[in-house]
This record gives sequence, C-alpha cells and structure tokens, in this order.
Amino acid sequence: MLRLDAEHTLRPVESGDGPALARAYLANRAHLAPWEPTRDEAFFTDAWQEEDAQRCVADAAAGRSIRFLILSADDEIRGRINLNNIVRGAFWSADLGYWIDASRLRRGLGTRAVSQVAAYAQGELKLHRLQAATLLHNIGSQRVLLENGFERIGSAPKYLRIAGEWQDHILFQRLLEEPLSSRSERP
Repeated sequence: MLRLDAEHTLRPVESGDGPALARAYLANRAHLAPWEPTRDEAFFTDAWQEEDAQRCVADAAAGRSIRFLILSADDEIRGRINLNNIVRGAFWSADLGYWIDASRLRRGLGTRAVSQVAAYAQGELKLHRLQAATLLHNIGSQRVLLENGFERIGSAPKYLRIAGEWQDHILFQRLLEEPLSSRSERP
C-alpha cells in the first residue's frame, strides 16, 4: 500500500473489492459518464464489479495489467488508476488510465496517484514507457499528465468510443528512464 497524502492510499485491486467498486461507480455515475464508455446497468452491480476485480487480480498475476484503487481514510474508493496492456518484448510499455471521485477533484490527488504509479511502473515493472490519452476537452487530465512529465505526442481521430460516440483524443507519453527535467527543457 502506498500513501498519497494524509487521507489517501493506493493499493492494487483485490478479490472482494466488488461491492466497494460498485458503490464508487454508482456514486460517480454522472461524473464519469462523459469520460467513459457507455455502461449498462449490470456494470453498477456488486456481482459485475466482483467478477471484474477477480479479472484484475488474474491479469496482474499474468503481467497483462495492474489496476490500483485510491482509498480514503474511511476505506472508501475515491478513484482508480490502471496500467493496462502491459507489453514486454521490444516495447516495455503500458497504457495509463485513471479517474478521481467527484468529491475529491482539484486537490492534487490525481497528480499524486499518477506520480506513484509511474514510479511503480519504472521501479517494479521496469517499463520503458507509459502512454495516456485524453479527450480534447479534458484539460484537468491533461494538466495531471503534464505535471507528471508526460509529453503530448499527437492526436488520434475517433480513438475511443466514449459516452456512446467515437471521440478524438490527445496522446501523451512518458519515457520513464529520462529525468523529468530533461523533458521540460525540450523546445
């Protein structure tokens, strides 16, 4: 378990997290709807979330992904941050995704969580690169990435089906071996 601040910790998803995940997704349903794929009613149930938690555990054991929960002091889920599509071989890369509870926005929680997970990706997983994508108008998420040393590397038209529509995204990457200062000095 990693400490993010006095009120929040970060830990991998575990079997048994389904009910807490269902509560978190239900509480944030309207908040997340513009940023995520369209969800059916089953997604918000304890059973669906528990099956997904068990898939997360299996995927982590197989080295395919690792998904983390952001927990508050009262052990409630206040966000999630994922390293998906972990690829080795010549790539040594993963896709980063995250969300923060609507009640915890603009407190730096996302920035701290991304920092911790990037350090984990570099130190524990020995990855070379992280990639992330944001909707064009998701300025808050873009700030989180930029504050964590990610660079904008391009755009992808109709990249992901979000809120029921294929939407354009801005692509970011962070090369984990490079010090943050070397990236900030580039033109």
